[in-house]
Parts: sequence; C-alpha cells; structure tokens
Amino acid sequence: MPAVKGVKIYTDGACRGNPGPGGWGAVLLWKSRVRELSGGENETTNNRMELTAVIRALEALKQPSEVDVYSDSSYVVRGMTEWLPNWKRRGWKRASGKLENSSLWQKLSELCDNHHIRWHWVRGHSGDKWNERADRLAVNAVPAGKTKR
Repeated sequence: MPAVKGVKIYTDGACRGNPGPGGWGAVLLWKSRVRELSGGENETTNNRMELTAVIRALEALKQPSEVDVYSDSSYVVRGMTEWLPNWKRRGWKRASGKLENSSLWQKLSELCDNHHIRWHWVRGHSGDKWNERADRLAVNAVPAGKTKR
C-alpha cells in the first residue's frame, strides 16, 4: 500500500505544575480534513504530555504516511532528530544513566517505523494557527482539580 502523502501534525503538551495535572493536544491535517485529538492525565509532566501528543497523533494514522510533525517542544524534536540513535545504542539510556520517559520514547520510535517523518520545531505562542490550536487543546484537556505546589 503506498504511503499517504501530505499529512501534517501539530502537537503540544501542557501541565499545571510540573509534575501535576497535564493535557496534550494534536491537530492532524490532510487535504482539506482537520482532525483534533486531546487527552489528559492527573499526575504527569510537561515532557510526558509533549511525547504523548505525538504518540496519539501517529496512532491515529490508519496507514503508512509521509508526515510533517510540528512541535514547539525542542525536547521532542531534538530527541527524535539528534538523541534517539545514541539512546537506542545504549539500550534506552543516556550517557549519564537513566533516560526519563524511556517507555514513551520507545513507543514513539516504534510508531515512526511505520511512517516517513520530517520533524519541525516551531516557536510556541508565535501566532502559528495550528500550533496555537494544539496548545489550546492541550490546555483545555488538563484535568480540573488541585494544582500541586
């Protein structure tokens, strides 16, 4: 089956406290279609939400695709474009030891095997329509309740 071309994904994560309640949001664009996804967790970190947004968006794709992922998280973009090969080589560890969020990085890496992905960093809160929408989805998905201080 040939890859679906031209899929764009915008993702963002949010956290009220770090750790604390958090949310993630993703906007998938293909041709004239727009699909929005979001979710939240009661106890998490911003980095976990950033990763979860990309994972959930890629899981939503029904077949192999050519994808441009846009994120305002340098943690996600640099992780996938710079750090991933070394983490894999070291058995999902950093040179200094434990790799935080290793299970999420592993899941993301597996999902990427099904697609051809180009990673793009975008400046957050800079007026990019779809990045702003992903941010709003993430913020709105943060569970209500007590903020950890």
